[in-house]
Amino acid sequence: MDRARKRKLGNRYLTILPLLALGLVSCKDKEKEVVEEKPELAIVEPKENIEFGFNLDEYVVRRDTVKSGESFGEILERNKIGYPQIFHIAEKTKETYDIARYFQKGRPYTILCSKDSLELPKTFIYQPSLEEYVVINFKDSIHAYKSKKPIKYVEKLATGVINSSISETLDEQGISPVLTNILADNIYAWTIDFRRLQKGDRFKVIYTDKYIDDSIYVGVHDVKAAYFEHNTEPFYAFRYETDSIKGIVDYFNDDAKTLRRAFLKAPVKFSRISSRYNLKRRIAVYGYKVKPHKGTDFAAPIGTPIMATAAGTVTKSSYTRGNGNYVKIRHNGTYETQYLHMKKQNVKAGQHVNQGDVIGWVGMTGYTGGPHVCYRFWVNGRQVDPFKQKLPAAEPIPDSLKTKYLEFIKPIKYRLDNTNFKPQNVEDSELTQPEIRQATS
Repeated sequence: MDRARKRKLGNRYLTILPLLALGLVSCKDKEKEVVEEKPELAIVEPKENIEFGFNLDEYVVRRDTVKSGESFGEILERNKIGYPQIFHIAEKTKETYDIARYFQKGRPYTILCSKDSLELPKTFIYQPSLEEYVVINFKDSIHAYKSKKPIKYVEKLATGVINSSISETLDEQGISPVLTNILADNIYAWTIDFRRLQKGDRFKVIYTDKYIDDSIYVGVHDVKAAYFEHNTEPFYAFRYETDSIKGIVDYFNDDAKTLRRAFLKAPVKFSRISSRYNLKRRIAVYGYKVKPHKGTDFAAPIGTPIMATAAGTVTKSSYTRGNGNYVKIRHNGTYETQYLHMKKQNVKAGQHVNQGDVIGWVGMTGYTGGPHVCYRFWVNGRQVDPFKQKLPAAEPIPDSLKTKYLEFIKPIKYRLDNTNFKPQNVEDSELTQPEIRQATS
């Protein structure tokens, strides 16, 4: 091959080689692009079916409730466990939980059985309450233990303007009536008469709802703070723990003054006053002669609990023809109270009672035309109208805590003050039990 021809061929190869190189790079790039465009497969971990600390997918699960007259032994025998072993199980676990003694009709139970052809019981779980459960394990060795289901606390906010009653206003928002009871009987029992609310009265409440296993609604756990406007007068209430060692919690207003009084306004809940204290009362059956009524009558159904309106010592728990069954309590050197026409007493003379303790039940004993409790009030040995007395307040917040308390309520009060009055029920945050304790300490 002559030199000129070789030179031509060399030039041709030199031209082809760069093109081949470009082609290879292009192919590699395309190959790379294809790899990059491949979607990654998401690996979804199967969620375990955990309850009572067990993976239920590993067992054959049998659920039921205790029937009337049914025993622990009968249930186990029905599930292929013989009486000698049943006796052994009951005796071995008695110290932890005496299930034979506390087995109750209507309570749920769960049996975890082996996942094979025999389906033999391995674990028995009994629920004495919504929160608590007892595990009796006889899979390897027999043992028992008590535990609780996970609890969630959800803080919520409710507001409303009253047209007829607070119960109706809350019911329209799907809020538990328990909230009404807490406001009326625990927080504002001494400052607002919920039987005499006015149309246009309005309120704001920060409260906590309680759930078990994230889904079972148990009810209102507590009220963190409230604002009630009654007859255009504002009433703040803030929950505060004054003694963390004893766990003493009470409600105070925005000036650190307690809302509680030494006496409850009424000895029965949600009743109506059927007859007031009246020294000039005239009665038709007595020929319209003046017959003074030195008590306040609270009409209520027979069997309604009657509460001590203040702490004290029972001086009488007796019966007379006019009073019927009655209880009299001395609270201190100044005040005494008496409760007449009871169906039955629940206390004895000499017994100490606390404010709110049930001392008897509404009845119709003695001279009475209908079921009620006649509530009588003494000041220095003289019967008076309790609604016209300036009753003493309960223990105030200690001076040592006042500054701390006022700092504590600042953000809560700001939140109440900046919330509009409109029907709402907003889930604001989820709190754990320790967080709630910290928030109220």
